[in-house]
Amino acid sequence: MENSNRKEQNSKSETEIKNDNNNIRGALTYEDKVIQKIVGLSIGSIDGLLTVDGGFFSNIAEKIVNTNDETAGVGVEVGRKQVAVDLSIVAEYGKNIAEIYEEIKKIVAKQVSQMTELEVVEVNVDVTDIKTREQYEKDAVSLEDRATSAAGTANKTISEQSNKLSGKMKNTAEKVKKNAENNSEPRVE
Repeated sequence: MENSNRKEQNSKSETEIKNDNNNIRGALTYEDKVIQKIVGLSIGSIDGLLTVDGGFFSNIAEKIVNTNDETAGVGVEVGRKQVAVDLSIVAEYGKNIAEIYEEIKKIVAKQVSQMTELEVVEVNVDVTDIKTREQYEKDAVSLEDRATSAAGTANKTISEQSNKLSGKMKNTAEKVKKNAENNSEPRVE
């Protein structure tokens, strides 16, 4: 009899705890970048998907800073219970793009649901290019070289302009000083 009372008490206290949590008000929300990152990280190992394409400028920025921004090329609309995902991708030549798309949908829906309990209701994929793996790797290296070269040229130009401006400022300061000295003589009125 005592054991069954204890079990009853334990069950009751667990239920009371659960009910107490249900009475707490509030909302759980996710920033777009959180869902974008979940999507970007989850599709990173899909065979035949070379990259999520954030466009020319984000690719340059990625190479200059040498980061792996999982959110580039990933657009999301996050509601209270549902998510829609838009991706721009570069697919590997010779791979079945429809199968890549199905794999993307499956993995994105699973990971977003598992981590957030949000329902993925739409996954749109825009294939912006196809390349062989060799071509993709070569393009990535040459893009990095071009970006590095452009950054070096920009730095040199900025440095030259800075030196010119510094010289002009120094000359102007000397002229102002001379004018101040000439105008500081006492005047007889």
